[in-house]
Amino acid sequence: MSRTLTREVVHENEVKRSRFIARAAPAVDENEARAFLERIGDPGATHNCWAFRAGDQYRFDDDGEPGGTAGMPILQAIEGQDFDRVVVVVTRYFGGTKLGTGGLARAYGGTAAEALRTADSRPLVRKVRLRLALPFEYINAAHQAMESHAADKLDESFDSNGVTLVVSLPQANRQAFADHLRDLARGQARIARI
Repeated sequence: MSRTLTREVVHENEVKRSRFIARAAPAVDENEARAFLERIGDPGATHNCWAFRAGDQYRFDDDGEPGGTAGMPILQAIEGQDFDRVVVVVTRYFGGTKLGTGGLARAYGGTAAEALRTADSRPLVRKVRLRLALPFEYINAAHQAMESHAADKLDESFDSNGVTLVVSLPQANRQAFADHLRDLARGQARIARI
């Protein structure tokens, strides 16, 4: 199961007098990742290389290092530890000794991996949104089913036919929730995925 960070984390590493500082944070999309980079990137550093992953979206940047030696190893550190919705920026302060392409990849990837390894994280629960439509008399049944299956109410509206609810719940609970609600509402609940 994928996981994400609970808060920002920092890890520092020195390789042949070059300082590598990895900063990682949760990021739900590329905009959040770029905002984090803007906030913590040091313009006085030699390089601010980064990678981001959220679901099928990913981006990485070598920031002037030889191609494939920084951003991709950082992304591989994220994926290798099954992180999602995460951005990692590794800032390098050049120490005077060239590391070569293999040394750079190991330094960037290793610093990122160690930051993530020591970070506080939590499982990333895949959620699904459902629209429920049912007669008024079954609103309590809907709330009971929501409580039993870790569903959160996102919206509730009423019309002459009854109540419409929009809920979010763990995808793993979807079928059991739908079956439970249909039973409680005696088959009068209409459930659709949004």
